[in-house]
Amino acid sequence: MLMLLFGLFILAGIGYAVYWALVARYVESTDDAYVGGNLVQITPQVAGTVLRIGADDTDYVKAGQTLVELDQADARVALDQAEAALAKSVRQVRNLVATTASIEASVALRRTELERTRADLARRAPLAASGALPAEELQHARDAVAASRAALEAAEQQLTAHKTLVDHTSVETHPEVQSAAARVREAYLAYARTALPSPVSGIVAKRGVQVGQRVAPGTPLMAVIPLDQVWVDANFKERQLLNLRPGQAVKLRADIYGSAVEFHGQVAGFGAGTGSAFALLPPQNATGNWIKVVQRVPVRIALDPAELAQHPLQIGLSMLVDVDTHQRDGELRPTTARSAPAYQTRVYGSLAALADQRVAAIITANGGHPRAARRQEPEADRTAAPQSGAR
Repeated sequence: MLMLLFGLFILAGIGYAVYWALVARYVESTDDAYVGGNLVQITPQVAGTVLRIGADDTDYVKAGQTLVELDQADARVALDQAEAALAKSVRQVRNLVATTASIEASVALRRTELERTRADLARRAPLAASGALPAEELQHARDAVAASRAALEAAEQQLTAHKTLVDHTSVETHPEVQSAAARVREAYLAYARTALPSPVSGIVAKRGVQVGQRVAPGTPLMAVIPLDQVWVDANFKERQLLNLRPGQAVKLRADIYGSAVEFHGQVAGFGAGTGSAFALLPPQNATGNWIKVVQRVPVRIALDPAELAQHPLQIGLSMLVDVDTHQRDGELRPTTARSAPAYQTRVYGSLAALADQRVAAIITANGGHPRAARRQEPEADRTAAPQSGAR
């Protein structure tokens, strides 16, 4: 019996040695791992009073859906004033262009008058030399030529001064019109930003805004968490980091699902330091007694989106992580910069285009000819712009 028991121990030891040589030594595991994700803060870009809140905590929202609406009265008044100023500037510049043509005609008239007085003087000079014409008449002719020349010079200077206001420009590219158009765009954006859309699709959390509250730009109102973009932060011990590389395969299990569900992912990157180094109160070991504590470094693990959609995870859930370290030929730390944006939203992309369309419509309505690249704005765009569909 003792020999049999001893033999079983020997076989178990050999079996574990084989398992360690083929599998275990290539696996780094930790249970100090938690689900992480983005908390997209919803903050206003303009000041205003909250009139409506479109979502509450635990609600699911889609990208572009209006979450908070602010009072539009002040923004609407400012927009109307800016649009009236733009219309006035367009008409003033058109008047400048028309006045230029009038002054050019005046210069041509003065030039004709000068030629006429010169011709009159040329006819009177021989008569005065022969005594057939009094010297006084000749002097009057000379004075008329001088007066015509002075009038022509004054008209030419007036034309030059006036051309400096309209030279090398058109109605729509005139600085006065461009300045007024910029004010319209600014007022239009402020008006449209009274409606706050959700930048991403996700779950609403940390709502702190209330109806009737006066909010300032940058005030956190709520957060939207895109649960389809979560990851896992696994905290590995110092001695476990040597064989870890970006791109290595990872198997994960969540406490919420137990061992029945297995997630798959890969190592995405490493933290720049240990968790204690970035703590609110970093440890100070230079004074007093010192006890060595094994440090841990966060390693980010990207999850399979298909598995994540089938078995959703919330931020903060505990995970068990096993990293397969067979592949060790990659860089210990990446040195290649990211070429594409990590995250982006197109919710706000159409606001500038709508503002340009409004400017073009005002210029056209007041006799200008905006560039062909700008389209006419739909008639109802001013009422639709703050809504999620217009965004």
